Amino acid sequence: MLTAKVKWAGDMQFVGQSGTGHAIVMDANVDFGGEDSGMRPMELLLIGLGGCSGMDIVSILKKKKQDIRDLEIKIKGQQADKYPKRFTEIEIEFIVKGKNLSEDAVKRAVELSMEKYCSVKATLEYSAKVTHSYKIENIE
Repeated sequence: MLTAKVKWAGDMQFVGQSGTGHAIVMDANVDFGGEDSGMRPMELLLIGLGGCSGMDIVSILKKKKQDIRDLEIKIKGQQADKYPKRFTEIEIEFIVKGKNLSEDAVKRAVELSMEKYCSVKATLEYSAKVTHSYKIENIE
């Protein structure tokens, strides 16, 4: 079982700590009483999605003996206009860089992450339409 705790640090700032001991600061922007000193909780959801899928893709491509050198994941989340302002649509773009990358290997790694392995995506897809795309940039 995964665990976490969140502690109020004053004003609208909170510090979240994982069961493994890692911490992150969350805060609201100035308009909502914060100091803009940390990420917003909804941003963290998108970052979690990127990290989860990124770990899958790198692991799969390494197992396929692909010479991956870099992976950038761009994520956009569209929120509903009314509270609770949940995500209604999320777009993920994977930019995979490496030497002589196989398009089939990259496509399959992305598909496996999005359809089978990424637990964050599997959780979010019950409330938001999640779409994905990829680009390959071969390096000489």
